Amino acid sequence: MKKVFVALLLFQFSILFSQNNLLQSGPMVGYCEMKEAMIWVQTTKEATVRIDYYEINNPKEIYSSATEKSQSGNGFTNHIILNKLQPSKQYHYDVFLDGEKVLLPYETSFSSKKLWLYREDAPDFTVAFGSCNYINEEALDRPGKGYGSGYQIFESIHSKKPNIMLWGGDNTYLRDADWDSKTGIYHRYTHSRSIKEIQPLIASAQNFAIWDDHDFGPNDGDRSFYYKYETQNAFKNFWANKTYGTDSNQKEGIYSTFNWGDAQFFLLDNRFFKSPNDRITGERTILGNTQMEWLIDALSSSKAPFKIIVIGGQVLNTSARFENYETYPQEKQKLLSEIEANKIRGVLFLSGDRHFSELSKLNRQNTYPLYDWTVSPLTSGIGDSYKSDNNKNRVEGSLFAQNNFGILSFSGSKANRQLKLTLFDIQGNELWNKVITKKELE
Repeated sequence: MKKVFVALLLFQFSILFSQNNLLQSGPMVGYCEMKEAMIWVQTTKEATVRIDYYEINNPKEIYSSATEKSQSGNGFTNHIILNKLQPSKQYHYDVFLDGEKVLLPYETSFSSKKLWLYREDAPDFTVAFGSCNYINEEALDRPGKGYGSGYQIFESIHSKKPNIMLWGGDNTYLRDADWDSKTGIYHRYTHSRSIKEIQPLIASAQNFAIWDDHDFGPNDGDRSFYYKYETQNAFKNFWANKTYGTDSNQKEGIYSTFNWGDAQFFLLDNRFFKSPNDRITGERTILGNTQMEWLIDALSSSKAPFKIIVIGGQVLNTSARFENYETYPQEKQKLLSEIEANKIRGVLFLSGDRHFSELSKLNRQNTYPLYDWTVSPLTSGIGDSYKSDNNKNRVEGSLFAQNNFGILSFSGSKANRQLKLTLFDIQGNELWNKVITKKELE
């Protein structure tokens, strides 16, 4: 009898090891709507993938997604739709690979979007934000000390239990050996996504992302990058935004929008349409005409009191350095003028890129001030370029040059709604905060 028991334990252990060995990274929660959500999973090889899920308050009624098969052509990534949701519910989910449940040592859960409009005040919620995530790989990195460090920052973000994690660009760093081949691109995306510290965070918070130059292609990459359609495919395979671009086939750019509570987020693409930094002739553009018109249309039609524009580079820093919007002054002025001319209320920018954090504030005549909160870096090296910046819009006391992340907290009744920006260090200790009321942005 004892031998049978031991044999059974060994058999169960072998199944557990086999299934966990099939899981490369994830699961990751993507967008969540009232009736539908997306879960992302990457396997190590071809495997069938299914998600079982249930409302936490009703664990006996279990739903199953369709079963999909991961394939090498898209890096064994899978985007699984869960379509039996109800609004305002919390769900637990489990991953099944080749028919066997994967046992994970952390929570796998998500919430469907709350049905609150016309019924009650907007729900309180939090959004984590960060940019510039470098994961060392000695064999392909430059000689010397590794550029990345402090991966435990993702555990600190997870401990804050944000509803959403916003990835602000340079979410992975393509190396010289990567961006010229699909093999290299998918290796880099897989390598960055697979670290253990990141898994609990992505498994229990919605994840949305934009890109910047390092996950788009080479340093300071622009529309001339000949392999941009391949890096765009990789971006779409490794993230779970709901849409990408506005053309019928979603093949031009990765910009999109989503809403949660009383905030709408506008995710911009500052690479796919960008003219080269050093080109002298022609129109200088970052967003391009199509994306710019889409953005102004979307902002104008939005009813959200908080309109959060997420872009890779700084918008309101007055220093015309690196790739700040000030280096493209005509388009920057057009964007700001269109916001004012169309009487668009509640706009706040989120940006990354610079390897330090700061808040910029642009006071405007006869209307509300604009803010641009730069949060950088998560794990990559610290920058000191701020020392030679002449940012006339910097809010005193908001500059921090260290690895960090931000939390946007939306709270309060309709009459007293506010947005609190809080910056944290690697360990999750508060560095700075700023409260912006809804009334201030009206």
